Amino acid sequence: MLADHTTLTRFLIEERRRHPGAVGDLNALILDVSVACKAISRLVAYGELAGALGDASSSEVRAEIRKKLDVSANQVFLQTTEWGGSLAGIISAELQAPYVIPGQHPRGKYLLVFEPLDRSSNIDINLSVGSIFSILRSPEPGTEAPVSHFLQPGSQQVCAGYAIYGPSTMLVISVGTGVHGFTLDPDVGEFILTHPAIRTPTATSEFAINASNSRFWEPAVKRYVDECLAGETGPRRKDFNMRWVESLVADTHRILLRGGVFLFPRDTKDPERSSRLRLLYEANPVGFLVEQAGGRASTGREPLLQLVPTDLNHRIDFIFGSREEVERLEQHHRDHNLREYDAPLFGERGLFRPPV
Repeated sequence: MLADHTTLTRFLIEERRRHPGAVGDLNALILDVSVACKAISRLVAYGELAGALGDASSSEVRAEIRKKLDVSANQVFLQTTEWGGSLAGIISAELQAPYVIPGQHPRGKYLLVFEPLDRSSNIDINLSVGSIFSILRSPEPGTEAPVSHFLQPGSQQVCAGYAIYGPSTMLVISVGTGVHGFTLDPDVGEFILTHPAIRTPTATSEFAINASNSRFWEPAVKRYVDECLAGETGPRRKDFNMRWVESLVADTHRILLRGGVFLFPRDTKDPERSSRLRLLYEANPVGFLVEQAGGRASTGREPLLQLVPTDLNHRIDFIFGSREEVERLEQHHRDHNLREYDAPLFGERGLFRPPV
């Protein structure tokens, strides 16, 4: 029965009681976000039955092709959160500028940043997708927020989370007191606490990276991956498995629950865009969750959450997961990244081809 379980609402109320001065605005905003995630979960579940699959119009705001679900999910987020009075500003990965909250709605003290549907291309082949969100304090509560107000380091987030739409829908959040997972009970329409106090294992034997880009990787990354693939006979003295879903939310969820390391490193594939993940919409909220769960988030060169975004589409290199593995990669960037690594993964004498 529902009375025997902790709902998201109850969890947030109990968290607020730890802070006597809190008035509940943050709770209300998080609950609005959860309503958006429920609605998007339903859209995703119906898929082609609801005419939700396929590409949207050609008027793109990003380099990626927009899907119909991108547009629908974006509208759901905006319509669900704009009216509550908790927000001074909203930005979405689907828009080129901050969303203007309709004038009839009051302005609040928080800023909402969201990716309405991460890796929506996976929908067409029925793979897991998700929504990502971040909440910041507004420097000027009660007024419409300009772009500059959103350009805060990830350490300033007051809440971050994601919803994963898979066999079940889960909402994973942190309000700065650890990471907690809630599973949507479709019978009662409530998110139920099922994964309290998630902790990422400090060590792992799994890594996630797009191996098709190996020829473009930096020496530090090539060295790390070669060490993992060498297995028990290599310097790591253990076998590793590679996992790559190409869904940031799905990869994050796996790593939070069972450990691992995710690498989206700098490369030379596109000289105009050596880094591809967006700091505000993707890396900061994921990094906040990972560090709240005891893991580490980095660019390989510096702690991720200390970075100050330069613009709304600031892109970065992103490495996160089990602390020991991320720290090893940071060490490789310090010690082994100044000259070309002489044992490339797919080179003449690499692990997949014997010497001739």
